[in-house]
Amino acid sequence: MADLTQEAAAPHSVFDTVLVLDFGSQTSHLILRRLRSLNVYAEMLPCTTKLADLDWTPVGIVLSGGPSSVYEDGAPNVDPAILDLGVPILGICYGCQLLAWLINDKNVARGEAREYGETDLNIHKVGGSNGVDRLFDGLGDTLHVFMSHFDKLVNLPEGFVTIASTKNTSYAGIAHESKPIFGIQLHPEISHTHKGTDILANFAIKICKARPEWEMGNFTEKEIIRIRKLVGDKAQVIGAVSGGVDSTVAARLMKEAIGDRFHAILVDTGLMRLNECQEVKETLQEHLGINLTIVDGAELFFSRLAGVTEPEAKRKIIGESFIDLFEKEAIRIEGEAKNTDRAGKVEWFLQGTLYADLIESLSFKGPSATIKSHHNVGGLPARMMNGQGLKLIEPLRELFKDEVRAFGRQLDIHEDLVMRHPFPGPGIAIRILGEVTPEHVEIVRKADHIFISMIKEAGIYNQMSQAYAALDTNRAVGVMGDSRVYGMICILRAVTSVDFMSAEPFEFPFGLLKNICRRIVNEVDGITRVVYDCTSKPPGTIELE
Repeated sequence: MADLTQEAAAPHSVFDTVLVLDFGSQTSHLILRRLRSLNVYAEMLPCTTKLADLDWTPVGIVLSGGPSSVYEDGAPNVDPAILDLGVPILGICYGCQLLAWLINDKNVARGEAREYGETDLNIHKVGGSNGVDRLFDGLGDTLHVFMSHFDKLVNLPEGFVTIASTKNTSYAGIAHESKPIFGIQLHPEISHTHKGTDILANFAIKICKARPEWEMGNFTEKEIIRIRKLVGDKAQVIGAVSGGVDSTVAARLMKEAIGDRFHAILVDTGLMRLNECQEVKETLQEHLGINLTIVDGAELFFSRLAGVTEPEAKRKIIGESFIDLFEKEAIRIEGEAKNTDRAGKVEWFLQGTLYADLIESLSFKGPSATIKSHHNVGGLPARMMNGQGLKLIEPLRELFKDEVRAFGRQLDIHEDLVMRHPFPGPGIAIRILGEVTPEHVEIVRKADHIFISMIKEAGIYNQMSQAYAALDTNRAVGVMGDSRVYGMICILRAVTSVDFMSAEPFEFPFGLLKNICRRIVNEVDGITRVVYDCTSKPPGTIELE
């Protein structure tokens, strides 16, 4: 039984874990990704975290970068008890400045010149047996690195030695003479930093002595045991599925863990892609053996969306309608199970939350400002838990998207589905600038099908992270045959991204892009013009609304 308890425990209780404290940097999550790529488990918490609130002890701590200046009023700080924990500490950018400022507030000041972008880092070999050279061990004498700062260390903190410098920064790397505390001004998590992952490997594996045992195989076995322990022998679980990789992997995992006591519900909103519901049915029900119910809600959704053009209003209508149908179906499932071998109550609600979803609420200033309602199901979890008394189960909450995909392969999910591009919960509705009507949805479906089909035929689908066609319902003039016509505008969007928290437009071969545009105009009635959206995220978002 003791082994079972250990198997069912949270990852930080099983694996050596590096704690990343977030000070508001846009790249804090990349530190976790780099560490996990080394098979070292890492978790991120806001810098306001108190040591007394932790029920586990990390093997090392990383203080992230951040946009603040350490000397400003209200600048983020750290619980002193964490610094006195006795485990190795690595301060990155703001984290490095904070370590120096806490020793003496004269150690950090605004620089005379900004240092943004790539530069050369000179590594200083100090020597001796105290281990101050370990952070850059084996990395040579110089490195090409990425910097992003104006403030800098102007004095060497007492008790520290210099282990790296740049032309603009004398103390670009520092190490304590007797404690395993290090600070670097550069960003090792950014891909532009040469051997940045090696720097993090030196810290996590050589300095923190973290055992690199975080593997998806271990996660799969432990998560199945954890689910069985949580759910028990009788309780049933319900969950919404969309055919995307996240909900499919979560559903497949529940099937492995508790069999037909898991009920997947697909609500056909009428806003799905071409042939999507049939494909989801074939994948989940016929190939993966998942207990699936499909609810036809198209008429309800279109009636409630009639005349609505404001993006957030669309999302809220879709979210509320989805909940209405889902809640009704959950009650029906429990009623039908009363006289079967699945007679237990519906006690759990499955949610395919990923770690990236959690990170967005970890800012030291609290949850970030609302850009849009959540892509998935809006208030569904809260309503199902408060109204129906369900408990939330999130088996993927510790994982990033690429880890979910690796997880899916282990669960024998087909590669085409594992690599499928994300699709928002509100569906095509938020890819229509204007009113959502059956006619507008059909136009988007046809254009999107041409776009994605031609991308796949060109063999470049997996080179991009997300691609879709959208519709601007405003009219633009065109010439077809000998007549002037006014039609709508098709907007093509394709991006590359590691984690979907930032993204860059995909660079198509121009000949292919012209051919795609030509086919859409020729084959989709109602469209007279096609444009390609080249906006990065930020400032834009991946979806249009």
